[in-house]
Amino acid sequence: MTNQARKKGGTVPLNWNEVYYTNCPLVSASNIDQELGWAREDFKKMGITYAYLRSRAENDWYPHYIHNLDNLIRVGGLFPPVHVHADMRRTKLLGATHVYEGGCMMVRARDDIYRMVELKGKKIGISKSLNTIKTDWWRIQEEQGIELMLRMNGMTRADVEIVEFPYADDWYDDPEMVGPPIDNPSELWFKRDHKKDLAFRPLETALENGVVDAIYTQTGPFQHLQEATGKFKAIEDLAKYPDWTLQMANVPAVITCTDVMAEEHPELVVAFMKSMIKVGQWSNQHKHAAAAILDKQTFYLDVDDTYRNIKNVDMVPNLSPQNLAAIEIGKDFMLSHGYIKNNFDVHQWAAPEFAEQAHRELIEEEFAKLKRDKLSMSRTAAPLAEFVSAASADSQEQPKICCAAGDLVGADS
Repeated sequence: MTNQARKKGGTVPLNWNEVYYTNCPLVSASNIDQELGWAREDFKKMGITYAYLRSRAENDWYPHYIHNLDNLIRVGGLFPPVHVHADMRRTKLLGATHVYEGGCMMVRARDDIYRMVELKGKKIGISKSLNTIKTDWWRIQEEQGIELMLRMNGMTRADVEIVEFPYADDWYDDPEMVGPPIDNPSELWFKRDHKKDLAFRPLETALENGVVDAIYTQTGPFQHLQEATGKFKAIEDLAKYPDWTLQMANVPAVITCTDVMAEEHPELVVAFMKSMIKVGQWSNQHKHAAAAILDKQTFYLDVDDTYRNIKNVDMVPNLSPQNLAAIEIGKDFMLSHGYIKNNFDVHQWAAPEFAEQAHRELIEEEFAKLKRDKLSMSRTAAPLAEFVSAASADSQEQPKICCAAGDLVGADS
């Protein structure tokens, strides 16, 4: 068996009493829930074990990219699931979270370059993953961002020299990264300082050493880390434009499951979406707390920087018309540039019925709870009134009722 074939077989045996999840280190309700544990509690009530993908040694990292585990729910960047649905296997699109991070053009801080037009004739780096198992998600956003920034400044690829940098992209195979099992995605970063790890910024060294004159980077997360070194600066930022269709840096983050899970066990999908809706609502109400959790696993500079970047983000995943349009933009770019072979209809991929059912059940559960509370009050009202009346007859002083708690308090209290 080849090494690649072995990796593609690296999953646990299918067991529908288990549900696995996997997260990209970006803004999502799931990345907050991994600390809150609400989904795990909800699944436990159903008799289902809910666990992180890498909590079992049999699972390697690749189901995150090729979704070859039927009982896996994936939360993360857009490009891998587009690749999976187009060319590998059918999945269902369950929800999306959009963070407006179109991308920046970074140059050396002390270079005499202040505008995109001053890059004419100069070298812009672009990476190329040599890992053939997974989609080259980082290169896709680099190419998309570079082309958009050139166009916004009246330039084309012909005005610059695009320099390709192949790299191994094999940290997934590092023995330290594939074992021992970990129960929570945040534990991964116990082993490495991900905010300073250049494995996630493969072109930064080439820029620092002057091999190229500029590189693409994500707005917000990597941009602020790189600028904080004092070595780099951004001369263009797609996130500063009013046009939301420019904000496509491997986003929106999407939730997907296999068609097998959706068709054979829809109750598991609905349960997950209910948890994500609850976590998303909590996060919208407690953005600072959510930022503190997300800072443990994302690439923003610190907690305050994380808060600034999520304060206007709706953390409840949804399939709004705008999110679907954004997903379609990303899919169309991948198709036009050869990153996927087959086209598909994003609206047919979308499965809003699971989130709709989740919302419906949450509303019904809340109503039932309110109804129980009201009925409980009505049942106790008559006996309480009778008790007060009897007590009044036996006492010379009128007893008082504590309205706040509904408790009977003696006259001498």
